[in-house]
Amino acid sequence: MGHREDLLEGAVRCIYEKGYARTTARDIVEASGTNLGSIGYHYGGMANLMTAALERAVEDWGLSLAQAITSADAEGLTGTERFEKYWEFMIESVKAQRPLMMATFDAFLQMDKSEEVRRLLVNGMRDARGLWAQVFHGIDPELEPTRANQVGSFYQALISGVLTQVLIDEDDAPTAQDLSAAVRLVAAAL
Repeated sequence: MGHREDLLEGAVRCIYEKGYARTTARDIVEASGTNLGSIGYHYGGMANLMTAALERAVEDWGLSLAQAITSADAEGLTGTERFEKYWEFMIESVKAQRPLMMATFDAFLQMDKSEEVRRLLVNGMRDARGLWAQVFHGIDPELEPTRANQVGSFYQALISGVLTQVLIDEDDAPTAQDLSAAVRLVAAAL
């Protein structure tokens, strides 16, 4: 690995350990074994490096969530079992990845100050909608963009809401079974 990748990996580790807003250039240099000048040389500055690190960390987390759905499919789970298995994984993942989840909230606070952070969040949200539509319902966002956006937006709202509830009040946050029952209740009333 070269300095560029070392810096990125070090910044990702710092996000997990310290959060987005509390990570300093010196923290990243220490975690990566590089030097302060490398940040400017390879990324043009700390803000660009932190944006790239957050993008990598969130992308990796999102892919792990998608893999949880795929593994449920491989186990032959369908319907309610599949839905609940995914949400059990997601809720446990939020608990295990708490520093990363909190770092995303740090990034939300930065988006009005940084066009790069805003771009990252906008693109990430759009990509996530397509991913959830594809993974949960097999809707190809390229072939059915409107339908994919509708379904993906529903799941993104659910993920964001559950994530927030788990971070704020882990003991009283909804369980996978609570979510499954709620979806059935809401669907029955439509």
